[in-house]
Amino acid sequence: MPTYTGISSEAFRHPLDWEAEQTLRSFPGFDLLARKFVEFLAERPQYIYSMGNYVQVGPRQYSTIYQLFREAVRDLDVSPEPGLFVSQNAQVNSYALGQDNPFIVINTGLLDLMTEGEIKTVLAHELGHIKCGHTILIQMAIWVMSAAEAIGQMTFGLSNVVISISLLYAFYEWRRKAELSSDRAALLVTDDLPLVMNTMMKMAGGSSKYGHEVNLQEFIRQSQSYQDLDRDNLNQVYKFLLYNGGQGTFLSHPFPVDRLHYLQAWYDSPEYAQIRQGNYRQQTAEGSVNVDSQEPQSSQTEAEELRHQLEELQQEIERLKTQKQNNSSNRQGG
Repeated sequence: MPTYTGISSEAFRHPLDWEAEQTLRSFPGFDLLARKFVEFLAERPQYIYSMGNYVQVGPRQYSTIYQLFREAVRDLDVSPEPGLFVSQNAQVNSYALGQDNPFIVINTGLLDLMTEGEIKTVLAHELGHIKCGHTILIQMAIWVMSAAEAIGQMTFGLSNVVISISLLYAFYEWRRKAELSSDRAALLVTDDLPLVMNTMMKMAGGSSKYGHEVNLQEFIRQSQSYQDLDRDNLNQVYKFLLYNGGQGTFLSHPFPVDRLHYLQAWYDSPEYAQIRQGNYRQQTAEGSVNVDSQEPQSSQTEAEELRHQLEELQQEIERLKTQKQNNSSNRQGG
């Protein structure tokens, strides 16, 4: 398998990923949202939760998975080595979180369905998110959507900033485009296009019992037929709506058949061939997304700050409850 020593994420990052991030960051209020996200939802609780609830992978714990992981870390030149956890969850899924101390969680449902090569593909994909600095924005997107659904208008010190549908669209448009960069990372590590495509097909609708009846070439033809739908402008409108809340939620990932289309195009490109030959952009000081420029605090200072933040958050929640009760009383009185 190829190893890309010193490779920069900019060598394989999809241009649509970069463009969507710049659009997102240009939205009024984004910087304020970023500061408040880091202030109230630091990454440490997520890591503590994973450490407390999942199985941490290592040389003596899921050793086969750990070996696949170490190979992908080496090949993509990710440093330092992120953490890796296995979650008892039947859903075929995995994700990467954290900026200063990134880690990956992979579900048992995925381990039970995939071959070792496909598991390595998934791990390389998640490492691509970490390599590209996606993880902090992914957490922000989840937070913003949750806040918007819970109270409609941002609080937590953001009472003057409304989460508009346009900002939600920008977040999720970026999230979907970020997946295209990570798919490229998976292809670089495996150097096996059918393997990556087969992994995507299994994520879309794989079955342990009937897997022998699923055909990759048919799935590729399905992808081509899906692209042909764009000849009808109305179909393009429906696609947009399906991605952006048309069924009640924003989609965080492109449709698998779309991902096949993008990955095939890159596999056939001179850019991919150049990287395979060792001609790629070298990393310098990487990290495409950094929403917190402050210096790390000591553990004691962090704890004191967290307590202070929780107190402020509780006060804000109580204020909202009181305001809601008053509004309800006023309506009844009228």
